[in-house]
Amino acid sequence: MKDVLLLNGPNLGMLGQREVGIYGTDTLFDIEKAVGEEVADRGWRVVARQHDSEGEMIGTLQGHYGAVGAVVNPGALMIAGWSLRDALANYPRPWIEVHLSNVWARESFRHESVLAPLANGVIAGLGPLGYRLAARALLSVAAD
Repeated sequence: MKDVLLLNGPNLGMLGQREVGIYGTDTLFDIEKAVGEEVADRGWRVVARQHDSEGEMIGTLQGHYGAVGAVVNPGALMIAGWSLRDALANYPRPWIEVHLSNVWARESFRHESVLAPLANGVIAGLGPLGYRLAARALLSVAAD
């Protein structure tokens, strides 16, 4: 069975409890389950990790070079996560950047991602559905 890495950054472990007006009521577990449903027919399984530190995210990413691809919500690390950017630049598989909220409709400091130019695609503002769409995108661009 092939793995899809679902990598979530700082504060995303609090989904369902944190600013529900912005991030919704779905928990990270709900999202992991939804992504798993999207990729199951292909025989893929989700390996889900959430870290509040950039270094742990990098270690997880480097430990999953064998995955078919990744769905990455870097949280606020999209703004200045330069070492995460370097790790993603070296990631040998396709990956999609996801954000629950529409970052361009929020504070101006959220309007630029240092990671997005490296991603195969970016999905923002669609809530948990964005993760499902990212999984569908991986089904199209990742090789088994």
